[in-house]
Parts: sequence; structure tokens; C-alpha cells
Amino acid sequence: MSLDRYVWPGAHQSAACFTIDFDAHVPYLWAHRREMPVRLSHLEQRRFGPRVGIHRLLDLLDRYHLKATIFVPGKTAEDYPEFLPLILAKGHEIGLHGYFHEIVSEISDAAFTDALEASLALFAAQTGTRPKAFRSPAWEMTPHMLAEVRRHGLIDSSLMGYDHPYTIDGVTEIPVQWTIDDAIYFKFLGGGGDLAPPSAPGPILDGWLDEWAGLHRYGGLFMLTVHDWISGHAQRIVMLERLIERISAEPTVWWATVGEIAAHHEATQADRWRVDAALPDPISGHAAFPRT
Repeated sequence: MSLDRYVWPGAHQSAACFTIDFDAHVPYLWAHRREMPVRLSHLEQRRFGPRVGIHRLLDLLDRYHLKATIFVPGKTAEDYPEFLPLILAKGHEIGLHGYFHEIVSEISDAAFTDALEASLALFAAQTGTRPKAFRSPAWEMTPHMLAEVRRHGLIDSSLMGYDHPYTIDGVTEIPVQWTIDDAIYFKFLGGGGDLAPPSAPGPILDGWLDEWAGLHRYGGLFMLTVHDWISGHAQRIVMLERLIERISAEPTVWWATVGEIAAHHEATQADRWRVDAALPDPISGHAAFPRT
């Protein structure tokens, strides 16, 4: 049995998507919402993002004529109101990324709905436009969250059921992948809470290029995710330059935003790649393992 290939537009064999999770200091605020220790070391590392990192990433995209999708927590937009209009003025796409980068296991369904609706209202007030895409903080998703994303007519980019677009419970899913997220390699805040120093960029770049080459062979989606305060540093900008140059040298790769990929999927591929989010049967009530 062989898997069907996903069909991309025109002569494109695969797709690549550059996304930024513009978290800034907001995850720190969420993690310490009940008690706010003054840890300037952590805050200042994260504040590098809106001060420097996001500007370097936007400049990088300008130089290579790439359009990105930038997922922004509501609190980031609230504290830095100049950025949503700037991102749109440069031709990029904005998406929602929670309000306080709230972690799913730490909020109720009602609180998630409130955060989603507050983010939608804030983005509309700052830009005059309604965002089309949502990405869950920490890439966690519950059935309630998926239903709310569907109710608001949003694209989602939080799940990993395929390595190309698909439709889940009526929601267009543009999937992510941990392997090509910068945070798992380079997130290091110090202070005794991290297990290892950040990785050297050379082996990570090699791994990302191997992942891209494999996805290109299989006709998949290379969904790159970087963060303002992590990949805005000089060493990682150089790494991203090399990555973009190598991928862009292949003429059959389609660089596209989340919204562009979703539009293609909905117009041509949604019926073929449709799944439901049926939950597995619980095992807690089973008296014993089945006999064989």
C-alpha cells in the first residue's frame, strides 16, 4: 500500500512556510501570574524580541522577498501596539496565539473562549481586520478549543496529524512539527532551570535541511517556526539565511503563508484529506488486558 501524495498548485512538488511566534515576554507573565518574582534576567532575554529580534527577522524576510505568518499573543499586541500594523504593512499575515500565551492544562474551557474572543476583538481594533489563523500556545488542543476555532471560522496551525494540510472536524489544519521549531534547540533562560545549554546551530541547520529534503521528496509541508527572542540573535539569523537560500534554490518549492496554503487546500484538497477528531476509548474502566 502506498500513500497518496498531496497535490500542490502548478508544478510545485512541496511547500515551505515561514512562521514566527511573537511571544516576547508574555509566557513569562503567564508562568508567574500568581506570584511575580522579579527576574530581570528572564524578562530581559525575552524583551530582546520586540526590541531587536522581530526587526531582524522582518528584515531577513524583506531581503529574501518572503511573506510570513506571524502568530501574536493578545498581550504582546496590547503592550506593543505598533507591531500588528507594521507586520501587515510589510505584507505579512497575522494570526492569533492566545491572549496571555495561556497553557491549555491551566485554564478552563470558558477561559479559553474568553481569551480567543478578546484576542479577536483586540486585533480588529488595532488593525481594522479580522485574523484568519490561530495557533495554540505550546501547540496543545482540546476538543473544545477545536470547536471554538471552527465556530469563529479560523484556520488552525497547532496539530501534527499529517505533514501536509488536512481538514479535522471541519477545521482547515496547516500542521506544525516539533523538529523544525527553534525553541526545542535554542530556548535557554539560565538561572538553574534549564537542563542543557542551547545547541550549536550547525548540526541543527543540517537536520532542518535533511527534514526539508525528505519532505520535498514526499511532497509535504516544511513548516518552520521561530521565535522573536530566540532566532532574532545574530548567529541564528545567519543560520536562517543559509536555510532560506538552500530551499529557495529548488524551483519546485512553493513558499507560502498559512492563509495561502489554507486557501489552496480548501479549494482543491479538502475532500481528499478529511479526518475526524474521534477520541479513543478510555482504558481506566477495563478490568484487565485482553487475553490472546
